[in-house]
Amino acid sequence: MAKKVVAAFKGASAKDITKVIKMVRSPKTGAYAFKESMVPNDKIKDYLAAKEN
Repeated sequence: MAKKVVAAFKGASAKDITKVIKMVRSPKTGAYAFKESMVPNDKIKDYLAAKEN
């Protein structure tokens, strides 16, 4: 039987964290990909403004 994986966020409640989906462009091919992250609510603007390679 398969195990069930349960994610737990330590130190923060579910209301303090938001799932952010960011569209990033590949430098090699120029194609777009989506990157998903769990980010604290007060850091969302910083996360989206940050440039990724």
